[in-house]
Amino acid sequence: MQDLKQRPVSVFREFLDSEAAGGIFLMVAAALALIVANSPLAETYFSALHAYLGPLSVSHWVNDGLMAVFFLLVGLEIKREMLDGQLSTWPRRVLPGIAAAGGMVVPALVYVAVNRNNAAALSGWAIPTATDIAFALGVLSLLGSRVPASLKVFLTALAIIDDLGAVIIIAIFYTSGLSLAYLGAAFAVIAALVVLNRMRVMTLVPYLVLGVILWVLVLKSGVHATLAGVALALTIPLERSAGIGHDLDHSPLHRLEHGLHKIVAFVVIPIFGFANAGVSL
Repeated sequence: MQDLKQRPVSVFREFLDSEAAGGIFLMVAAALALIVANSPLAETYFSALHAYLGPLSVSHWVNDGLMAVFFLLVGLEIKREMLDGQLSTWPRRVLPGIAAAGGMVVPALVYVAVNRNNAAALSGWAIPTATDIAFALGVLSLLGSRVPASLKVFLTALAIIDDLGAVIIIAIFYTSGLSLAYLGAAFAVIAALVVLNRMRVMTLVPYLVLGVILWVLVLKSGVHATLAGVALALTIPLERSAGIGHDLDHSPLHRLEHGLHKIVAFVVIPIFGFANAGVSL
């Protein structure tokens, strides 16, 4: 029995459990996409991305569907940090917010200054405001334990706030045909999720079912569907152990975060990288 307990973990298992593994998967997928996009397979690659599966193209399923799962996970992580971690006080929350705001406003002002005499190009002022959060966090994870936990939380919060700001800019300035009916229905679903939270419903199933409905409604409303993942994350209950400051194992937020971690790191993010890094040179 003692020998079984001390049996060494396989090298592959150790790799999957390491923080850098997800980042390595992402970089490999991105490199593979670049190779394919500049090879005889390029036409097949781009055709596959634009092929329709049901109501959406493969590219849209990746960017609006899978990335909603990614935003759900990072939303859960940020909520945990805000309630019971590195972002639990306002001074710690303000700094990444200011950094993210500066990271959006300054590049936009530089872009406007450079293109002030070009009316056609001026409408693209929002392009430099966005940070690709998936790639940013993937690169960060490559450094593993060499990066302090507080720095990881700060950069994660900064990247998320920056990305949410970019999504809001798209929704306000670049979205045509916004459906108020679907948007109103989406807010109604969010209200139902809040009620479940207030009633201390600890089963994940009703949250996830309403989360899928919320994603469909947000998608139909014309707003970027990844916001549904963030909204759902904010309503998942978090229980904290009294006097210790760490969430309990049976906390719904803790269970969902743990369940999504490897799926996002080894499935969602590499697929996203492969679908979006294929630039034809």
